[in-house]
Amino acid sequence: MNANKALWEKGDFTVIASTMRASGEALVRSLGVAPPLRALDLGCGDGTTAVPLAQMGADVTGIDIARNLVEAGNARARALGLANLTFHEGDACSLEDVPDHAFDLTLSVFGAMFAPKPFDVAKEMVRVTRPGGRIVMGNWIPDDPTSFVSQVLKISSAFTPPPPEGFVSPMTWGVESHVVERFGRAGIAAERIAMERDTFRFVSPGKTPVDVIDAFRSFYGPTMNAFDAAEKDGKVDALHDRLVGLATDMNTGTGGGTTISATFMRVTVST
Repeated sequence: MNANKALWEKGDFTVIASTMRASGEALVRSLGVAPPLRALDLGCGDGTTAVPLAQMGADVTGIDIARNLVEAGNARARALGLANLTFHEGDACSLEDVPDHAFDLTLSVFGAMFAPKPFDVAKEMVRVTRPGGRIVMGNWIPDDPTSFVSQVLKISSAFTPPPPEGFVSPMTWGVESHVVERFGRAGIAAERIAMERDTFRFVSPGKTPVDVIDAFRSFYGPTMNAFDAAEKDGKVDALHDRLVGLATDMNTGTGGGTTISATFMRVTVST
């Protein structure tokens, strides 16, 4: 099986995504979407940004490598009566069934960054976006102390075996020079690429930081793999303690709930 597909089908990211809805809606509102608009949400999960895009009147196609997330997204679309939103299984490295210039907007928030061939991802996003359109990415920034997810992934990596030869870290999508190089090879000049820091918030009403980490342990593929490896090495408690400490330190929630901010790199490409 495709290793990236196995990673995201291992857990149930919908549990994590449920804490990200408000930030997903805020990001979509900031795009200034005005129908008619054809939009692709790449690495869409169950629709954290695809759903609000469709609710604003765009015709939205969501593509994700994980079959369970595609099924969950289509179920959400049906429940919300969104006939202008459909989810399909696909690989961001090779959008085989998507024609050239099919979309006015291609959006990928913490999705396509995890695909294993970043130059292919950039090329495909440019190919399927019409000239004069936009590509918008949200990417985690490596080692950023203000980013909860970046720190979760950094801590988790310390408990997992070294990656295979040729592995390209998804976190490199949060480095400006890599973004420019990848889109440059896809034919986009550097002056058509804008980057800025933005913030997502994970909001878990009634949940403690321990509950939040337990959710990542049970449902978030990269963290699940870290706990699997830590269990073999007898280091589960050490990993759990470090992650709970992180969540506790970053929690700004009140009234028994947990709210944690995560800084990310927002990339906007004019095609």
